[in-house]
Amino acid sequence: MSSFDESEAFEGASLAARAMAARPMPYLDGLNPAQRAAVEQLDGPVLMLAGAGTGKTKALTARIAHLINTGRARPDSVLAVTFTNKAAREMKTRVHQMLGQQIEGMPWLGTFHAICVKLLRRHAELAGLKSNFTILDTDDQLRLLKQLVRAANIDDKRWPARQLASVIDGWKNRAWTPDKVPASEATAYDGKAVALYAQYQARLKELNAVDFGDLLLHVVGIFQAHEDVLERYRSRFSYILVDEYQDTNVAQYLWLRLLAGGHHNICCVGDDDQSIYGWRGAEVGNILRFEKDFPGAHVVRLEQNYRSTPHILAAASAVIAGNEGRLGKELWTEAQAGEKVRLIGHWDGDEEARWIGEEIEAMQGGTRGGRRFGLDEVAILVRASHQMRAFEDRFLTIGLPYRVIGGPRFYERLEIRDAMAYFRLVVSPADDLAFERIVNTPRRGLGDKAQQTIQTAARENGASLVEGARLAVDEGRIKGRGAAALGGLLEDIARWKRMMDGSDLTHTDLAGMILDESGYTEMWQNDKTPEAPGRLENLKELVKALEGFDNLQGFLEHVSLIMDNEAETQGEKVSVMTLHAAKGLEFPAVFLPGWEDGLFPSQRSMDESGLKGLEEERRLAYVGITRAGEVCTVSFAGNRRVFGQWQSQMPSRFIDELPEDHVEVLTPPGLYGGGYGAAAAAESGLETRAANADAYNSPGWRRMQARAAERPLSRPRETRHAVIDSQAVSAHTLGERVFHQKFGYGEITGIEGDKLEIAFDKAGVKHVVAKFVTGPEDIPF
Repeated sequence: MSSFDESEAFEGASLAARAMAARPMPYLDGLNPAQRAAVEQLDGPVLMLAGAGTGKTKALTARIAHLINTGRARPDSVLAVTFTNKAAREMKTRVHQMLGQQIEGMPWLGTFHAICVKLLRRHAELAGLKSNFTILDTDDQLRLLKQLVRAANIDDKRWPARQLASVIDGWKNRAWTPDKVPASEATAYDGKAVALYAQYQARLKELNAVDFGDLLLHVVGIFQAHEDVLERYRSRFSYILVDEYQDTNVAQYLWLRLLAGGHHNICCVGDDDQSIYGWRGAEVGNILRFEKDFPGAHVVRLEQNYRSTPHILAAASAVIAGNEGRLGKELWTEAQAGEKVRLIGHWDGDEEARWIGEEIEAMQGGTRGGRRFGLDEVAILVRASHQMRAFEDRFLTIGLPYRVIGGPRFYERLEIRDAMAYFRLVVSPADDLAFERIVNTPRRGLGDKAQQTIQTAARENGASLVEGARLAVDEGRIKGRGAAALGGLLEDIARWKRMMDGSDLTHTDLAGMILDESGYTEMWQNDKTPEAPGRLENLKELVKALEGFDNLQGFLEHVSLIMDNEAETQGEKVSVMTLHAAKGLEFPAVFLPGWEDGLFPSQRSMDESGLKGLEEERRLAYVGITRAGEVCTVSFAGNRRVFGQWQSQMPSRFIDELPEDHVEVLTPPGLYGGGYGAAAAAESGLETRAANADAYNSPGWRRMQARAAERPLSRPRETRHAVIDSQAVSAHTLGERVFHQKFGYGEITGIEGDKLEIAFDKAGVKHVVAKFVTGPEDIPF
């Protein structure tokens, strides 16, 4: 029986309403007590605090079905907001299934943007627009911003339009119109962003256009300025439901607050422990202050997990307990205990990938524990996309089918294809396809007309495009800045080719030099979009991949062969993705590699956001662990190549927070690396860190150290650390010409001890330690 008291709820209601309330409610039968309480508490504000795997979508859709089935709300008076079209479709389908009939007229179930488009078209004139306004995509937005940047005589190389677009998008996420941007933010984009933002908005109105950020911004503005419009929609939407509330930004939060300000019949579903999108504007504070925003709110905690074993849940709960900014809940399950969370250390990243590949094959064959896992049941979740390269290479080598979710495979990424095109051109200057790809990347002032001129010159002389470009420059067919840039590129290609064929420079160093001197690395360094740091990391990973080959040509052949062999095939595949892309998914077996401080938690995140960043990283760890149903394996490497140098890695601080009773250490006896021998541990301060760990006194690490001490292997490769001595007397002199393997030739412009300031011919001014440069008499070519 339902605990829903229809006599009390419908006192004074019509006979039709009472009859609807008395109809069968089969959708309530499969709910646990907490889910049922969240569904039946229809009046007033409700926060459904739903932990991972606790059936929140089932409860949310059951609540919609209950509102309609009991006659509390018509389908067209329910506002249900999601973040993705897929989630909206799934929600509507489930409601139909629960009620056993097609529900017509649910126009207000959709994403924030989809609903705001409808609202804005109805009231476009109040925002200075016409109802047939155009929604600009990212390319159109950038094109318009570039026009404004050029008109303001701003150096778009130093201050690219993408950076301005990112700044403006961030302001719109916080519901700031140009006149509301605070003074503390006015220094953005060299102090010119606010004025350009105002010009951009004015230009959009002239074009009768909006961007995606405007959809919410304009509707919030209309609601704030026109009380009659707001009241109309407060009356229309008698009940409001919001999915993934922890991911809302400020503009979305204000929009919801305004609409719910009358009746307060708002139900928000979310998990503060899974708020992992702060980098794109999400404010975890929105869910944390729900009870303050809506006094008298009912908070229902969904804590019964239907996905994971008790060991996995205990590990996830122990890690997330380290966060202070959370509402708190304890996940539990009726499932059997299952396997403990497995923890293993490896020598380096390649060894980690090899072991995981072998482990997946064993799980697939049923030789590990007897349970057979299909490849579709296995996922590898990494913190950064550049980690995928080692796994992709390994899986391609052993023929293990895999798919990359949330992005292209490593060698199919834009920046990798560009870099490979440069390498191909150095190996074979007659590679016309490679030349076409990079001739104006980065931009060299060579538009379509100039490239057609090159094509014509090549055809007329039966030559390659490189030779055609050389002829076009020599004959004056291409003039101005484009001619100078093209001539420089051709000289560089020839020089890199000579260096590849006749110098002592390693092919890995040459690859780094090509990317630096071509301006390709600098292009992404100047790009301020959220994707740029990941692209730079992928380029570093590409250069690292060259180490396993004798030369550039061998590497290029390897990549061509493995990509040719990897035709899309039907059947099961291992899923490889980032932790961010994994949110909302689940797998019976999950591998979590790369749990090392600096990689995970991300050093960049901690540097940029401090404690707030660390807490979001910890929430990301929680998300990763709770994706696993039966088997969860955490791994780390003792050594990784960082910025071209081997470095000993410290295990992630999150590993110290795992509960000892729920973890099985698999690290084999004799592992030495990354500081896991007794002497190395003492030297690195690992014992001190373990003793001070908050969650427990790292007994797992002490066992690991004891095992390693029984049979230590040879010491890992030496890592060079640049130590700057300000008292040293330099052997170099001002004005001296020197050579650096990465930055090339340059002239010394400053000396401080053994630290040199060098104006490099191609890389600009850099500060380097003297021992990493050679004088003219020592330059090997």
